[in-house]
Amino acid sequence: MVFNSPDVTQACQTDRLCTQVYDWTHIHWLANSSYVIIVKPLRVIGIILIAMLIRWLLHRAIRRLTASTTRASMPALLRPLREKAAAVAEDGQFIPERRRQRAEAIGSVLRSFVTATVFTLAALLVMGEFGFDLGPLLASAGIVGVALGFGAQSLVKDLIAGLFMLLEDQYGVGDTVDLGEATGVVETVGLRITTVRDARGVLWYIRNGEIVRVGNKSQGWAMVVVDVPIGFVNSETASAVLRRAAERVATEPEHQSEFLEPPTVIGVEQLTVDGAVIRTIAKTTADARVTVQRALQQALTESLESTGLSERIAASRLVPRSAIPPEYTPTEPGQSPEGGA
Repeated sequence: MVFNSPDVTQACQTDRLCTQVYDWTHIHWLANSSYVIIVKPLRVIGIILIAMLIRWLLHRAIRRLTASTTRASMPALLRPLREKAAAVAEDGQFIPERRRQRAEAIGSVLRSFVTATVFTLAALLVMGEFGFDLGPLLASAGIVGVALGFGAQSLVKDLIAGLFMLLEDQYGVGDTVDLGEATGVVETVGLRITTVRDARGVLWYIRNGEIVRVGNKSQGWAMVVVDVPIGFVNSETASAVLRRAAERVATEPEHQSEFLEPPTVIGVEQLTVDGAVIRTIAKTTADARVTVQRALQQALTESLESTGLSERIAASRLVPRSAIPPEYTPTEPGQSPEGGA
């Protein structure tokens, strides 16, 4: 039995590749199948290679941006607003470790998103090369996406809130925050959950989508406020003593770099039945707030004691009483003093 192959020359008149393959090999079936055997695999391989190249370029750009963000000499446009305002504190106090952690977290999210997007588009193009109808597939994917969106609203809300939290740098690991019911030190920050350990050691797991407000006590700078009761001692004298003590603390080598502005004794803050209260304020770095507050309290207390004002304050609080009891006046006729004869 002799198999008569079709005239390849007639079949390949409109296909230069088919004609070229037949001229090279003189094999009928290879020339007729040249598009399926040669062109389609090459196009699929080209799509995959181009997708990998685009992914590599985007990942490289993200890594370069992440690396530049961790440097202290990065452009001011890319810095958080609070760091622009606290440039004095940043020069000597801020280490870019926090910025590095934040940049790495954002870079990881961006790289995952780029990988998923590029390879999804590449898979659709490859399926199109094999003749799949992408219209119903895209419609089905849209319906599934809508269903998942309705079924996982809280998850999507948490992820979006976590992403914006990282982009805006609302808080980071090691910050002391007030999240409403939970107040403490942040231990881990994720796209979905933030963990906070409070002062009693309780570890709180908080969904990012449920965080309505954030009070961060570790960002930028802090204000130390110390109120000292002076009784009825002269306020000008007490203010001068406290001012000298506060300035002495600010010039000490161990605390000099922690003050952003010289401490100020603003004067009498309030009047009570026990006398006046003088307020002293100091602007410090956020990390040194507790240390500076304790140092100021100790120095102000010792200054009052060393100058003798503490004894005068204690004496002014003693209310003199008469040794003779007041005269008793009966309120009703015939009533006598209690215990009288």
